[in-house]
Amino acid sequence: MWRTAATLGRTRRRGKALPTVWFVTDPLRTPDPISIAQDLPRGAGVIFRGFGRADALATAHGLAKVARRRGLVLLIGADEALAAEVAADGVHLPERLGAGLRRLKARRPGWIITLAAHSPGALRRAGHAGADAVLLSTVFESRSPSAGRPIGPLRLAGLARSSPTAVFALGGVDARSARRLVGTEAAGFAAVEAFTASPRPDPRT
Repeated sequence: MWRTAATLGRTRRRGKALPTVWFVTDPLRTPDPISIAQDLPRGAGVIFRGFGRADALATAHGLAKVARRRGLVLLIGADEALAAEVAADGVHLPERLGAGLRRLKARRPGWIITLAAHSPGALRRAGHAGADAVLLSTVFESRSPSAGRPIGPLRLAGLARSSPTAVFALGGVDARSARRLVGTEAAGFAAVEAFTASPRPDPRT
């Protein structure tokens, strides 16, 4: 999976460098995100979604500590105050909060702000609103309870090509399906469970 990510290359949009790979946390499917973050390669991204969990503050601080030590990019999901509290690199917004993106960018011009999109229309709106990147789903078959019908790599390629902002594939991405992203013009990919079975690559190889 990491070799595939390397072929997609690092992406720079709106003057901000973006990771190729994003680990997206989930309270149920990734109950110990700090351990997973410790095994991510340098330069990877982490999107912490607290979903109201009681230990959200402590977990966010733990992830921030790992991110600083390992050179990761940390975004906090839908919580500007928490992102500021732990000195994160920015925030990730669900599609339903996209209307507030411009105001957030005005308040936090140095932050990376990404947005979720579940349709071509939402992708266009995110780009025009100035999102630094969009996590577009669902690309492949996914076990997520919120997953929609997969769009597949061919449609992803067309959407990524026409998007004014960087597009990351989300949904069903794992070591096998990630290879199908090569040539789609996706900036990279994001995943939830794929990293639990993906040990850090040996830098000697």
